[in-house]
Amino acid sequence: MSRKASLSGFHEWLPAERIVEHHVLDTLRTTFELHGFSSIETRAVETLGQLLRKGEIDKEVYAVSRLQADAGQDGGKAQDASDPNRLALHFDLTVPFARYVVENAGHLNFPFRRYQIQKVWRGERPQEGRAREFTQADIDVVGDGALPFRYDVDVALVMAEALGALPIGDFTIRINNRKLAEGFYLGLGLQDTAGVLRNIDKLEKIGAAEVSRLLQAELGATEEQAAQALALASIRTEDTSFVQQVRALGVSHALLDEGLEELAAVVGELHRRAPGRAVADLSIARGLDYYTGTVYETVLTGHEQLGSICSGGRYDALAAKGNRTFPGVGLSIGVTRLMMRMFSQQMAEASRSVPTAVYVALTHDDDWSAAQDTAGALRSRGIPTEVAVSAEKFGKQIKYADKRGIPFVWFTRTDDDGRAVHEVKDIRSGEQAEADPATWMPPETDLRARVLEN
Repeated sequence: MSRKASLSGFHEWLPAERIVEHHVLDTLRTTFELHGFSSIETRAVETLGQLLRKGEIDKEVYAVSRLQADAGQDGGKAQDASDPNRLALHFDLTVPFARYVVENAGHLNFPFRRYQIQKVWRGERPQEGRAREFTQADIDVVGDGALPFRYDVDVALVMAEALGALPIGDFTIRINNRKLAEGFYLGLGLQDTAGVLRNIDKLEKIGAAEVSRLLQAELGATEEQAAQALALASIRTEDTSFVQQVRALGVSHALLDEGLEELAAVVGELHRRAPGRAVADLSIARGLDYYTGTVYETVLTGHEQLGSICSGGRYDALAAKGNRTFPGVGLSIGVTRLMMRMFSQQMAEASRSVPTAVYVALTHDDDWSAAQDTAGALRSRGIPTEVAVSAEKFGKQIKYADKRGIPFVWFTRTDDDGRAVHEVKDIRSGEQAEADPATWMPPETDLRARVLEN
């Protein structure tokens, strides 16, 4: 388990936990690159105007500025908190990515497939699954002017594969379509579709009765309209049978038809290629306004109260440059949220807390330089090795290696003919044998610290 954070909402992993995190990140990178996604990194700060132009997140942003400028010293001028040119830390990676695409469009090939793994900052109340500084791992595909719908299926399949390769147990990708929901609400006669979506998005937190009350009190919905909206949100299927269930509600609209067709295409393909991993869940709304079509949320089986560990969707109007638009679709994994649950539930652990596989002991202090030669020979073949700094009793050197989880201790002695004799000891079993630093290799399972699924 990790230590209690001295600054709430900002996690610092212990070495063994960091090994697990590296395994997660490396697995994600490998999967993304296998599917042709290129890595990028964007700056940590954006202007407030850029960050706040979509969605309702203004209370979550951390603004940044120089202390002297804030104090008005040395000619500095304090900035207005509402100044759209003021800098702030990015709260997700999608909005900065949209800006990146617009600014670099002349240097990118479209459709552009990117993955991005970075820290983000959000001024939320820290609790399980929520932090103020956390790592996200995103994939997106962006087109120039148009983006074929098939990419909505593509990114979902990539995420199913990436999450399936992690030691996190079972999970479910819950999928909906904003066109389906908005078309249904319009067919009911509810014009403020964004308002309905925002209230439906609260369903799991406040319950159906309260959502119904809000729809009637805030949006002027009738009791029957609210009931129909909730009936739609109650539909959940593992295949495309949701289409018939929606039709049975008796609502019609052209946008609804388009959304039903798109959602059926995504769920149908996932049902064939990743059975058991995805469901059509018509309660999924996603709170941010920039989503325009398919939306995704992913929950860990048995840990649904944690919330979504992977979410995203289609956005057709987030990035634009004059008359040129860059529609996209993407998904984001909350890596830190996932790590917090993995550690709290002991889902995985590192086989050791250090990368070192071999500890080279010293017989005499004068042997240190020769021991470095031995370590160099081992490292040249990819064996993580460190050297003792003083010739303490062998028992003490072995105890030090054991305490740190290092599996092998290397000894060198001089025989009667003055030749160096090397021996390596597996301190777990006690077995010790002669070894040549130019050829000896540890078992594959001991070469690197591994992540073990519990």
